[in-house]
Amino acid sequence: MCVSCSAPEPHPATEPAEGRPSRRRLLLGAGLGLALAGLHGTARAADGTAGTANGPAPAALNGAWCVPAQGSFPSGGHFGAPRGSARHAGQDISNPVGTAVYAAAAGTVIRRGSAVLPGRTGNGIVLQHSGGLFTYYGHLNAFRVSLNQSVSAGQRIGDMGATGNVTGPHLHFETHSGSLGAAVDPVPFLNARGSDLRGGWSRINPGAAGQRVRAIQHLLNQRGAGLVVDGAFGSVTAAAVRSFQSSAGLVADGQVGPATWPVLAPSLRRGAGGHAVRGLQTALNKRSAGLVVDGDFGAVTDTAVRGFQSVNRLVADGVAGPVTWRALVN
Repeated sequence: MCVSCSAPEPHPATEPAEGRPSRRRLLLGAGLGLALAGLHGTARAADGTAGTANGPAPAALNGAWCVPAQGSFPSGGHFGAPRGSARHAGQDISNPVGTAVYAAAAGTVIRRGSAVLPGRTGNGIVLQHSGGLFTYYGHLNAFRVSLNQSVSAGQRIGDMGATGNVTGPHLHFETHSGSLGAAVDPVPFLNARGSDLRGGWSRINPGAAGQRVRAIQHLLNQRGAGLVVDGAFGSVTAAAVRSFQSSAGLVADGQVGPATWPVLAPSLRRGAGGHAVRGLQTALNKRSAGLVVDGDFGAVTDTAVRGFQSVNRLVADGVAGPVTWRALVN
């Protein structure tokens, strides 16, 4: 885990660089995020989109966010954990060096290099997203994007590493709301947006858009829905989801979540074909696979599945089963 992510450390006389928050502002922002996270028992993301303790606001489950890496939560690597006189400003996710790191949402690379935020050590990337939101990815072993590059949600941007002051390889992931320096707890932040940083199934509501919605539409077409695959979770797709849920004995609430995904997404392997494979190829493309969506689970798709499994430290058997699907769509 991070030994001193957020702990004061000496900086050259030129820091903070123009546009970078002061150390005092960063800690105040982190403290504000902690206060908001525990206020009235809510699971807040500090930007007004989260709901009450009963769950996130439905409009926030729009498919725009995803988890940045697969792995486990190390002891003491949580948001707010003590770091000397300061507090840990993110969530650590542990896995071996080289594990894939993905953009949590569409945005622009505004910082890339070493110690790109005050108090952070090692190689890192800062992405700026719409709505005054920022994400930080620390201790990277390698970069896969350039400064000022635009990235899509789920695009691979780097490799997990152990650069800087750490006790082992992991991703140090931060979410900032309102301004860079106003750190908030990434776990409820992503949960409020339908993604489980601990590795569960995503939750996507009607009104969502994007690659995961296309994957859902392909999977529903495998069941005979006859949908236009346009990536828009409108009324027609919502009706198809509810119809599928009813036929499967599920609660017909229209949300594609932990109860629906495992039933909707079949296990697939080389030799399979059809709409379900198109759904798999679409989900792989969200994670930078670059496949032709042709519905043929041949050698190229088999290599892509094994490659995704390998860089996410899953069993690389080429079978797209529940564990692989869950990692792809979360």
